[in-house]
Amino acid sequence: METLDVLLIVLLAIGAIQGFVYGVILWTNKGHNRTANRFLALILFFFSYRLLVETFKIFGLGRYDFWYHVLLEYNWVYGALIYFFVKSYVTPKFRLKPKDWIHFLPVVIEFIWSNFIKTQNFYWEGTRESLSWLGYWGYVVWMMYPTMFVVAGILIIYYSYKAEKVLKQQTASNTIEIIAQKTQWLKRVIIALRIFSILYIVVILVDYFFFNFAGNLFYGHPVFIGMALITYWLGIEGFNRRNQLVIKSKPELSSSEKQQLEEIAKLLDAAMHQEKLYTNPNISLASLSKKLDTKSYLITRCLNLHFGKKFNDYINELRIEELKMLLKNPKNDQFTLLSLAYDAGFNSKASFNRAVKKITGKSPSALKTSL
Repeated sequence: METLDVLLIVLLAIGAIQGFVYGVILWTNKGHNRTANRFLALILFFFSYRLLVETFKIFGLGRYDFWYHVLLEYNWVYGALIYFFVKSYVTPKFRLKPKDWIHFLPVVIEFIWSNFIKTQNFYWEGTRESLSWLGYWGYVVWMMYPTMFVVAGILIIYYSYKAEKVLKQQTASNTIEIIAQKTQWLKRVIIALRIFSILYIVVILVDYFFFNFAGNLFYGHPVFIGMALITYWLGIEGFNRRNQLVIKSKPELSSSEKQQLEEIAKLLDAAMHQEKLYTNPNISLASLSKKLDTKSYLITRCLNLHFGKKFNDYINELRIEELKMLLKNPKNDQFTLLSLAYDAGFNSKASFNRAVKKITGKSPSALKTSL
């Protein structure tokens, strides 16, 4: 065995062992982050398992032998686990609901399909006719194309964006707020996993298109070394922050403070819906403060505590509602979507696109189509 192989085995084995050890510690931890720690433990367990499988392959095990049928794929589980890890970390008393289990459907499909494909080896007699149509083409798509790996990467990228969205939504909650400086590591984890997944997809596609999908070690080894390093990092970060509070309850308001904010909220509603101040593309907190003859910090406080929104989000939501009404009016069919967006108060195409995507989760064209 060459020196590089020995070094790789050591790196992957250490990653697998450390991931497993930290996973056990996090799983058995009984602090207030118990649910989040368990999701992180599951991520570490699956990473460790994947590193262990790759270590087996270096020894020649797991390639069309007994271990080939035992070591199954679970590549499609990472995305959902990352999402629920972040969500449970910033959501007090988080529990999986029945509808949440749909996010784990991909790994169930992968598990069933992987078993089905591997059983085709029992029927293979060296000819295409020895397999059923589904068995033959399923084997080709699953084993001869990088299907499972590309889908795994796409799922992680997709769920990383969902996790980021959760952080933003929780920040605007009426009852809790995130301690920003204590969630930076979560954002780093999300970004690191997304970048790793993008690079992973690129490496797999390079291997497929330029090396006939032969598992070229020059490209394959760095991928699993990267996975080992991420496992080290996740284990250490999770262990160090296993009992860290990242959220805090917003202070209770006195009756006089509530009354004051409610009065400001009425002024805001009246100004926005009667005068449509949001259609002014240059509206700012300062100009609104002057218009309402109310200090700007009180308006900000009202928006945060009464409406649970930031100033820009509050204004842009009103603009999008205005745009929806304009789009529903048949008289405006002759105008472009962007020109109507300008009428609603947006001052640029870029800001319009960002606002629609952030608030509705749709692209501007999809928003128009839905109406």
